[in-house]
Amino acid sequence: MKYTTRQSAILLLSDGTIFHGKSIGISGTTFGEVCFNTGMTGYQEIFTDPSYFGQIMVTTNPHIGNYGVHDGEVESGSMKIAGLVCKNFSFNYSREGASDSLENYFIKENLICISDVDTRALVSYIRENGAMNAVICTDGTSIEDLKIALSKVPDMKGLELASKVSTKKPYYYGDENATYKISALDLGIKTNILRNLAKRDCYIKVFPFDATYEDLAAFNPNGYFLSNGPGDPEPLLGAIKVAQDIINSDKSLFGICLGHQIIGLANGVATYKMFNGHRGINHPVKNLLTGKGEITSQNHGFSVNREELEKNNNLEITHVHLNDGTVAGMRMKNKKCFSVQYHPEASPGPHDSSYLFDEFIDSLKK
Repeated sequence: MKYTTRQSAILLLSDGTIFHGKSIGISGTTFGEVCFNTGMTGYQEIFTDPSYFGQIMVTTNPHIGNYGVHDGEVESGSMKIAGLVCKNFSFNYSREGASDSLENYFIKENLICISDVDTRALVSYIRENGAMNAVICTDGTSIEDLKIALSKVPDMKGLELASKVSTKKPYYYGDENATYKISALDLGIKTNILRNLAKRDCYIKVFPFDATYEDLAAFNPNGYFLSNGPGDPEPLLGAIKVAQDIINSDKSLFGICLGHQIIGLANGVATYKMFNGHRGINHPVKNLLTGKGEITSQNHGFSVNREELEKNNNLEITHVHLNDGTVAGMRMKNKKCFSVQYHPEASPGPHDSSYLFDEFIDSLKK
């Protein structure tokens, strides 16, 4: 147990509100859009999820780090959050198979973290006032200087971030002798998506975010996949064009989260930035095709416009979020194209929606 005195730290929101805490690990400042995740477990997968790039994560679970970290529980090659704000940070951990402490993980990743923050008050404030930019400071920089720096941080609306997390060159995943070949556009893909496809007899070639349809088609795939990722989908004009070309090819197309939004835009349906977004592992969704409910893992700050989707003759809503009625899934009526706004691969989260991968494989057989 550590009893050393820790440096005081603050979280400054763009509207001038300040929350106080204590520094963990390295000292400095970090900027990003502040958001919260309500999951009680899976913090390592959350921190390494590329969809969180550019965001300061607030964890609502009061204890973070108590089971350490594990080399096999990462969703990308590094942490992708901009920083962490939590209530109680566990310097000691207890878990068979853990490879290190979360504190050492943050230090190795050169990432700023603060604890001892009243996260209940902070989350309530974000719920009431919406997601906004913020800065974590642990080095004593003056409030006035922080405000000036924070005012220069761009808003998430209109911000293209897929290029920051996408692979720089194509790579392969799975067994090259698998039955099915999939071309995947990496907008910030989670490793567990690739695992789910590979264990369903797929060999995947993963392409950079700016790859063309011709690049993806040259692999001669049985189907295509558009991944999750960070930022606003609207600036991704190249990915939108790729989705349109895939749809015109009549081959199977499956999109998750950012990929779902790209498919909406490819069909002329607008997207919008949500007031808070959905981030957690217990979000209720109803499958309108089966009438069944699903508990889902979600992480998104943008959504497809439901009113426009309902007016589109080529699309139909397949899933809705039961908390607020937002679009959670859709499909094209005359194409083998469907998508969801949540994470059927979970990691972390429930496996209620893993059947969607099976439906994708079934579409490849037709």
